[in-house]
Order: sequence, then structure tokens, then C-alpha cells
Amino acid sequence: MEMEADSQEREAHHHEAQNKKERFSVKGFWDLLWSPINWVKMLSSELHWSFVISVVMVYGISQGLSMGLSRISIQYYLKDEQKVQPSEAQLYLGIIQIPWMVKPLWGLFTDALPILGYRRKPYFVFAGLIGVVSMLVLSLDKKLDLTTSLLSLMVGSAGVAIADVTIDACVTENSISHPSLAGDMQSLCGLTSSVGALVGFSVSGFFAHLLGPKGVFGLLSIPPALVIFVGLMLRESHLHNFSHRRVSEKFVDSGKAMWTTLKCSSVWRPCLYMYLSLALSLSVREGMFYWYTDAKGGPSFSKEVVGSIFSIGALGSLFGVLLYQNFFKSYPFRDVLFWTQLLYGLSGLLDLVFVLRINLKLGLPDYLFVVIDEAVSQMIGRLKWMPLLVLSSKLCPAGIEGTFFALLMSIDHVGILSSTWAGGLLLHILNITRTQFENLWMAILIRSILRILPIALLFLIPRADPSSSILPSEMLRTQKGDDLESENLEMASLVNGVDQG
Repeated sequence: MEMEADSQEREAHHHEAQNKKERFSVKGFWDLLWSPINWVKMLSSELHWSFVISVVMVYGISQGLSMGLSRISIQYYLKDEQKVQPSEAQLYLGIIQIPWMVKPLWGLFTDALPILGYRRKPYFVFAGLIGVVSMLVLSLDKKLDLTTSLLSLMVGSAGVAIADVTIDACVTENSISHPSLAGDMQSLCGLTSSVGALVGFSVSGFFAHLLGPKGVFGLLSIPPALVIFVGLMLRESHLHNFSHRRVSEKFVDSGKAMWTTLKCSSVWRPCLYMYLSLALSLSVREGMFYWYTDAKGGPSFSKEVVGSIFSIGALGSLFGVLLYQNFFKSYPFRDVLFWTQLLYGLSGLLDLVFVLRINLKLGLPDYLFVVIDEAVSQMIGRLKWMPLLVLSSKLCPAGIEGTFFALLMSIDHVGILSSTWAGGLLLHILNITRTQFENLWMAILIRSILRILPIALLFLIPRADPSSSILPSEMLRTQKGDDLESENLEMASLVNGVDQG
């Protein structure tokens, strides 16, 4: 009888424990579900809701979503409507990105030249207006010549770049006034940008097929319209008694400070490596794009398939960020760059396997193989880029951190442009055209070999890990004197990242 009572008591305890576990499980699920919403509410409360919405609209929609939607549409527009060769397409794509190379100039304007008493709001409105106009011109004019098309695309790119610099400045200002939330703001920026790009790539092929490139350009007038809304609703303090006579003085002072920093060997050597490592990684992307969408002997992927491939690549890039953050962020720069540069060159050989159709001999279908190729290449490319991004942040002197960081990113954009144009020249020399791809394998082999060459230049990178200081101590001390410090802090317009690879 006593044993039966004990058994019933144990069973009752077991049921009670099970019920508690289920309640905790449900509660944990709801906490997990609501935690991002509560996080956004906290940021909106601390930083004002208009700032959080601005970040989502600029990073998530204007940059991330637009980038994903526009890439395929621009490629098909140049290929099918303007009938350009692969080598010419690479030249024109480089021209479109020129506005991103002068980001420090946009940053200096938004920081040093207020309009109607505001530093940020008018620049958002201006960026949105030129973006809307450029996309509508591309969408509505049915007989647009190539020159006008490129000019419109470049103006649209300038609109995105100006909005990017302006929101960077807003993030920097809030990071200074709310230092405990600086990490949360960077997470918000990175998360919205990544999710936006992923969504954009995922639907880009579908819309390109349904509406055509010009129809997508019409859709792309919506994100800059939202940027105009950001300029109208963003909360910003109005400046009184601003002296425009000091604008030129600020430009000169900033220029002198940046030149002095660049002359330091601890700075120009890593800058030279970053440029050369990007420039030597020749891009033959348009040759590959023409081959796997048009070639009779190729896979002839549809627009929807191409979009899905790029979306998988975006996931691979995001996974590369997570890998670096969790496993490699504390390793010395040289060690990480050696292995990632080596793997970057080897990963390029996957394209060689694909073009020579070796994957079919191994029993791997085209789509499965190219998805693996894109994911691996983007992941390694991001792993290679992350230490360079961290290193760039270490090269910025006190007082002009944001503007100098934008300058370093501009140097990287010049490297990407050099890679794109040199790759286009290689495609031209090897006579790779819209219909001839016999030498495409050779271009891929040359590109893969050149990707490994920057390993020989690693002596330009300092023997340091991310926790070490690289600049001389005098450059790390914030400058004093009058209101120079506060003015320079206002000129800090952080660049959160570049995904042009």
C-alpha cells in the first residue's frame, strides 16, 4: 500500500515537472519570438523611432533590397536591350559604380555644409529625388540610347551612395551620444542590409522575367521615394548662426589631416595591399553570366534560376560574416589573409570545372554545382574582406575617423573598379563575346592564378591582431583646440560595409 502511494506520488511529480517544462518551453518560444520586436522597441525608445525607421529604409530597402533587385536587371538590360559584349558590360558596370569612389566628398558635404539649417535631412531628400528621376527615365523612355542609360544608372548609384553616407553620419552621431548602444546600431544596420539583399536577390529573377528590366527599373523608383520620406520625417536639430565662411576651412583642415595620415608607413602600406589584392582579383563575372544564360553548350539558366543562385550567394556571404565573427576575429591579420587569399584563388577553379562541364562527368547537375560554387565563393570572399574591414577601422586617426574610413573604402572601390576593367580587357583580348566562349576557361584560369599573387604582398600588412593598435600613439589622441574636436566628430560618417566582390 505504501509502495503504491509512493508510485502515485512520483507519477504526480513527473506530470507536474512535465507541465512546468511545457510551460517554460512555450514561454521560451514566445520570448524568442518577441525578443527582436522588444529590441527594436528599445532602440526606438532610446534613439527615437524616426532614426530606426530611417536605418531600415536606407540600409534595408534603398541599399539591400535595391542592390538585389537591380543587379540582374542591369545585367539583362545591357545584354538583351543594349546588346553589348561581355567585356563592354564590365566597363559600363564599373562606370556605374564611380559615385561610390567619392564617398568622402559626399561625407564632407553632409557634415560641413548644412542646407537651410540642417545637415542630414536635405541630403536625404536630394538623394531620393535624383534616384526617383533616374529610375523613371530608365523605365519610361522606350528608346533610350546607351550613353543616357549609363548616365541615369550612374545618377541612381550616386543617390544610393549619398543616402548611405548620410545615414552613416546619423549612426555615428548616435553612437557618440549613446555609446552603450553602438553595437546594437551596427547590428541593426548589418541585419537590415543583409535581409534586404537576400529578399531582393530572391525575387529579382521573378520580377525580371515578369516585368522585364525596364519594369524592374520602375519598381526601383520606390526605394528612393522612401528616402525622400526619411528626409522629411527624420528628427534633427536645427542649426542657428552657422558660418558658411568656415566651410572651406573645414575642407582644407580635413584634407590636410587625411594626407598627413596617408604618409604614415603604418597606413599607406596596408592601403597599398588592399588596393592590389582587389585589383589583382580580376573579375570575369559578365563572361560567366553571358555563358550560363545564353551559350548553346552551357546550362542556359532562366532569370528565376539566376536570381535564386545570387540569393544563395548572399546566404554564403552572411555565413562568412558569422564564421569570422565567431572563429577568426582574434587571429592575426596576416594569418587570416594568407589562408583566405589562398582559398579564394582555389575556389575560382570551381568555375573552371563548371565551364569545362566536368561537373556533369562527375554526376553533379548544373544547378546544384553552381549553387555550391556561388555559396562557397561568396563565403570565402566575405572571409577575405572582413579582416581588411577591421584593419581599415584600425588605420583611422582620432577626430576624422569616419571621413578617413570612407576614404579607405573609396580606395577599395578603386581596386574593385580596376579588377572589373582589367577583367573586361582580358575578356576582350581572349575574344570572349556574346556567342564565343571557347577561351572562357583560360580567362578563369588566369583569374584564379592572379588571385593567389597577393599572398606575396602580405609583408605590407602589419604583424598584429585585431586587438592591437597599429597607428602611432600621437594619432590615436583626439586633437584639441577651440571646437575642432566637436567639429571633427560631426564629420565622422562611418561606412558599414561594401559587397561588391
